[in-house]
Amino acid sequence: MIKLIAVVVLVLVLVFSSSSLFASALSSESLSRTSLKNLKEQSSFHQIGETTFSIFFWDLYKSRLVTTSGKYPLGDVNEQLIYEINYMTDISREDLIERTVEQWQYLGLPIERYQQFLPTLANIWPDIIEGDTLSLLMDHKVSAFYFNQQYIGSIDVPEFGQMFLDIWLAENTSQPKLRLQLLGQTRHE
Repeated sequence: MIKLIAVVVLVLVLVFSSSSLFASALSSESLSRTSLKNLKEQSSFHQIGETTFSIFFWDLYKSRLVTTSGKYPLGDVNEQLIYEINYMTDISREDLIERTVEQWQYLGLPIERYQQFLPTLANIWPDIIEGDTLSLLMDHKVSAFYFNQQYIGSIDVPEFGQMFLDIWLAENTSQPKLRLQLLGQTRHE
């Protein structure tokens, strides 16, 4: 009887410890088996901010930043972040990559920092049509992309996620008003 109780306690410890490790032990394999919606349900995310990117009177996309800590930047290795972009217009994969490169150039990143990621982005990013959502789930090790809540690929280079987020969140971003809205420092008008 004592052995049975010890086994049950051991199983419970393993179950609870593996679920708490989930947030810090993201892997491409585990991410590919679940939708972003399921991941959001497994962890508690808190909105930091949201915004709409427009050119003149033409809304191109709405975006939202959420983290498990409710803070940005991430501090703890167990924290996660989701940056969602809901497109209000069509954009091809090629244009999406071109705009991303333009923003990295605007930020002054040398081509050597981002060139290695372009083939991967070209392979995983789809053509976007109005209403589609492209999301980045990031922790300190993995940057996973989701298209309409379904996993499409990841980049397992720790600095990539921040480099991608810097397009919107770096102090020298090309869109400082959007940055402030994403960081919850001003209201969307």
